Amino acid sequence: MPKMNVESFNLDHTKVVAPYIRLAGKMEGQNGDVIHKYDIRFKQPNKEHMDMPGLHSLEHLMAENIRNHSDKVVDVSPMGCQTGFYASFINHDNYEDVLNIVEKTLNDVLSATEVPACNEVQCGWAASHSLEGAKTIAQTFLNERHQWHNIYSN
Repeated sequence: MPKMNVESFNLDHTKVVAPYIRLAGKMEGQNGDVIHKYDIRFKQPNKEHMDMPGLHSLEHLMAENIRNHSDKVVDVSPMGCQTGFYASFINHDNYEDVLNIVEKTLNDVLSATEVPACNEVQCGWAASHSLEGAKTIAQTFLNERHQWHNIYSN
């Protein structure tokens, strides 16, 4: 296949084994700042996906809570294929620390009593949320913490 501009389009999705967290790319700015983008894959591509209300609530919860664990977070964004998220950090390339930040963030999800910004003023589709769905997704991923560094099958 021809090389594509988008890193994930060059990833052979039939070879990865979710759940995992992998460095998906890095970009250096003109002043030396480096953005590291991580692929946080919750579900096996083309085999399973997160339901939208749970994914949407997980997005809100992760985006809000991850910043309590690192001031290097640029963004947390869901993948359109509904199998994971991208998290970007500036000037922070410690893979093990990223795993710990994600773990702490997902533990915050488990203890949440509400979804932040889950209203028509702060959210573009406030009717599509599920706190319990987000907690189920988070718990399933946390249960496989030992697997996060294994991206490909043996």
